[in-house]
Amino acid sequence: MAGLPRGDVWQLTAALVDIASESFQEQDIVGVLESELRACDHLIVDRIGDNLIARTELGRERRLVLGGHTDTVPANDNAGARIDGDRMFGVGTTDMKGGVATIVELARSVIEPAVDVTYVLYAREEVALVHNGLREIEAERPELLDGDVALLGEPTHGALEAGCQGTLRAEVTLRGDRAHTARPWMGRNAIHRLGDLLMIVSAFDERRPLVDGCEYREALQAVHVEGGVAGNVVPDAAMVRINYRYAPDRSADDAVTHVRALIAPVMQEGDTFEVTDLSPGARPGLGDPLITALVERNDLEVRAKLGWTDVAFFAARGVPASNFGPGDPTIAHTQGEYLERQCLMDTHAALLDLVTRGA
Repeated sequence: MAGLPRGDVWQLTAALVDIASESFQEQDIVGVLESELRACDHLIVDRIGDNLIARTELGRERRLVLGGHTDTVPANDNAGARIDGDRMFGVGTTDMKGGVATIVELARSVIEPAVDVTYVLYAREEVALVHNGLREIEAERPELLDGDVALLGEPTHGALEAGCQGTLRAEVTLRGDRAHTARPWMGRNAIHRLGDLLMIVSAFDERRPLVDGCEYREALQAVHVEGGVAGNVVPDAAMVRINYRYAPDRSADDAVTHVRALIAPVMQEGDTFEVTDLSPGARPGLGDPLITALVERNDLEVRAKLGWTDVAFFAARGVPASNFGPGDPTIAHTQGEYLERQCLMDTHAALLDLVTRGA
């Protein structure tokens, strides 16, 4: 593909949607973007694996990080861009090629920003954390991710979604004793024991704390169940996988302790609780002057991010971060996901104002 559209973020988004970039298959889109960014004399560009980091070095007092991931979920009969009026359909339109297009257009067009800017386009966000491109950059060139504040172009429908929830996944295995189903009293049915555990999970009293003025809403869900030996055997083990989304006023360790305490009444000798995934949340970090300017000058709605995003990665590095991008997060990953033109244009205009005027 020779060259991407310039000066029209809508057509640029369509061009990016037309480049398939499912997780682990991002080489084509990264190659095109690298060529575009290296053609800009005002940018210093580094490539680490399939991750691109372009930055200005103007000696400004503050540095803003604008980040977005280039991968999408697998296409579901929705590959390529299809424009119908003021809506663009196609895999990745919402999550998050509109955000990527915004970042790329800003990187190419704003030659002398009011703040130094680092533009990060990273790979494999839609898969397990161990594959995430930000971690690859941090392992090789951590200084490239330094900044005073970060904004990720995750879909927020033009609102500022501050911070993010933490997420805990755990597998709880309850034990029993095998027996013939004709004589179940001689054993103990592990699947039946799951009943009490699932009642605790389903009766979870969601906590809705205010953190820096943003209301988060915690949730605990059973998301997978395994058990059974044969049609005539009382099962001696049953496992349920649970997912806890917790507010950022809890630490990761606090989240584990909290869930352990909740299910303690049903846990017996031989039962196990294994944490399989644990990611801390991020506090909103709304006090930064750049974030304040973005919100106030564009009259943005500010709300808590109900979900986990890579703002937690930046927050763990001491960089306050929020989510701000076009696209409706409620339709991300769906077959019918789409992007609205006006939301894209408004988001681009707000970020253009921020990088050209600063705080």
